[in-house]
Amino acid sequence: MKNNYSFVLKRIALPVVITLGLGISGCATGGSLYSINMRYDAANAVIPADSKADEKTRDAVITIAEFTDTRQVEDKRLIGRVTERDGVKVLVFPKYVVPTKAVANGIKEYLKKAGYKAADKLVQWDLKEETMPKGMGHVLIGGNIEELEVSCERGVFANSYKISLKLTIVFADSAKVRILYKSKVESSLSRDDVSFSEEWFGDQASSVLGDAIEKVFQEKAVAQKIKEAITQ
Repeated sequence: MKNNYSFVLKRIALPVVITLGLGISGCATGGSLYSINMRYDAANAVIPADSKADEKTRDAVITIAEFTDTRQVEDKRLIGRVTERDGVKVLVFPKYVVPTKAVANGIKEYLKKAGYKAADKLVQWDLKEETMPKGMGHVLIGGNIEELEVSCERGVFANSYKISLKLTIVFADSAKVRILYKSKVESSLSRDDVSFSEEWFGDQASSVLGDAIEKVFQEKAVAQKIKEAITQ
């Protein structure tokens, strides 16, 4: 009887130990890093009339190159830090897409909303005329991420957020293999809010990205250069 009782205790104890072990493991790894989704959604973008494609330009293909991360950091995946209430700094990384692709994909979505045909596949380009990919449509767009920093200091009553983004964007004529226009743009956010979650944090970063992209295409010279390259 005693042996049977011991056997039953072991059968009950084993799942409990495993469950507790998983719980402890989850607590140990939880908070070791944060991952946020930075993604520009052009669905609600207000496109200036000058930036919209017309009958002469809507069928032209525009190719976007994956951006180059020129930040002076050892780990290009790292995009920021969260300072917890106890002073511990937790690293922040992209959740699904690296920033170099997030920026390029955002530009692609903006162009589609503006009525242009943007190539689905991103290409590689170092922004030099002599290395420009051939046969890539009428216009090629690439650029650099000069600065990207997301941070949050968690407080008792509110959390302090700071996000900054600096981009260099280059527009090129693919047919004539020449640079058309270079633009530098900055966008930032600084605010206090009671909310805190990876999803909410990602929404704020996405807002900054969207603001930067929309600022670029608000420049009249950008729309002018794109249309000239397509129609000439």
